[in-house]
Amino acid sequence: MTTTASVEPAASQAKAVAAIDIGANGIRMVIAQVFPDGRFEQLEQLQRAVRLGQDTFRRGRLSAESLRAAVAILRDYRKMLDLYNVKLTRTVATSAVREAVNADAFLDRVLMATGLEVSIIETSEESRLTVSAVRSGLDLPLGIERSDALIAEVGGGSTLLTILHHGEIAASQSLRLGSIRLQEMLATTYEPPARSAELLRHQIANVVSVIQSSLPLKKIRVFIAVGGDARFAAGLVGKPTAGGQLHLVPRAEFDKLVERCTVHTTEELAKRYGLSFSEAETLNPALLVYQALLHATRARELVISHVSMRDGLVMDLANQVAGKEDAAQSEAVLQSATAIAEKYRVDFNHARNVAHLAVQLFDKLQAEHGLRPRHRLLLRVAGLLHEVGGFVSSRAHHKHSYYLLANSEIFGLTREEILIVALAARYHRRSSPKPAHLEYMALPRETRMVVSKLAALLRVADALDRGHAQQVSEIHCERREDELFINVPGVSDLTLERRALAVKADLFEEIYGLKIHVEEEQPAPRAAPTGPIR
Repeated sequence: MTTTASVEPAASQAKAVAAIDIGANGIRMVIAQVFPDGRFEQLEQLQRAVRLGQDTFRRGRLSAESLRAAVAILRDYRKMLDLYNVKLTRTVATSAVREAVNADAFLDRVLMATGLEVSIIETSEESRLTVSAVRSGLDLPLGIERSDALIAEVGGGSTLLTILHHGEIAASQSLRLGSIRLQEMLATTYEPPARSAELLRHQIANVVSVIQSSLPLKKIRVFIAVGGDARFAAGLVGKPTAGGQLHLVPRAEFDKLVERCTVHTTEELAKRYGLSFSEAETLNPALLVYQALLHATRARELVISHVSMRDGLVMDLANQVAGKEDAAQSEAVLQSATAIAEKYRVDFNHARNVAHLAVQLFDKLQAEHGLRPRHRLLLRVAGLLHEVGGFVSSRAHHKHSYYLLANSEIFGLTREEILIVALAARYHRRSSPKPAHLEYMALPRETRMVVSKLAALLRVADALDRGHAQQVSEIHCERREDELFINVPGVSDLTLERRALAVKADLFEEIYGLKIHVEEEQPAPRAAPTGPIR
């Protein structure tokens, strides 16, 4: 039994964080307290309906009424944040805001009215957050580490699919099969239930048949469903697993549930199952999407997880408070970066060695740059991808690297993080950042400093592998006042590297205020014999 005395010190050290998700059919918020070791406990979970998706998917813009309603909800959430003394909040918006032509005006109004900075996240970031949350709550008996698994979440605007191969992320894709989008696109709101279900099934089947050429759905044996509509099915026909974190629904039982629901109108569903109108409105389209995907796999049952993208957001915030990085997600980021490197045919031995040298410098100069573990990951990605521009042309390939990376999706990285990687790669050679570089100057000042610090390390690392021969792979660093001495063991001639550093160390000296010297590390002198000389 835990005593009050043992609980109070830990609670006093806890920090309140919050995650807000502005979706197509509602705005949801989770408030949690995070302990110094990264554990967290949920304090509040709020949900308010607002039909942003209906506006965007029908007219392409958010209506004045929806904007006022959303701002009013977020004002109420702001009061709750103040009540809990929340200091760290992340507010994200997905497809309904992302696709609206007046998205910027919405973000500005929210900031002025509430002080909340909303970031519009890409589908790859949605997938990353959802997968992170699902992984944290999986029961081991599922055999997910041994089989190919599909994680599917049907939202209001899109359906996110992520395939895991032996527990690792192998592929992800977003489908325009959101429950609200389908209704607006097919105009099923006033159709009889049977006709509505027929139209929905036909459209869903067309999209699923197309993606089967790019996603190996027939290999899937574990199907994991995430989302409120899936949780509805779990509550009606699901059986909890031993750990209680998941529910299992046999395929036949799920099919029966879908047949029972699709004969009812939205009003009848709301009355029959005690749902709000907004919940009942999305139910049938979502269930039909899950059913089509389930039948496209070899899975015998639906595994329903009760987590959500917001849980992934809270986990990110908890890691940030504790100064930790999710190892599994970091590995997924690196796998995505490696796939891009292979696509653009980089010299992978050189790229991997530059990334290795760059993170060594990052670790040894922690006191000088003061960056977080997440920035270390971004530097490693930039090292792996700094020469992708050579695929376009060897001339000015650093500029081509920027363009290719800025327009790529790196699984697990936000849009801002991708821009940091792209700019670090752009500045790995030739010109340092300048006020005339619009892409660089468009970033906030703090982010520009991150780019400069990472690019400076990357330039030095690239110079140390000047000959692409991996002659230098391990380094020892020693600071003496305003000079940094890099000692390289086991190398007798560093002429090429010194010449490269003479050209590329300018940004490092400017940012860190240290002049670099690279030296061959001399072997330690052998001890003199102590016995008599014969």
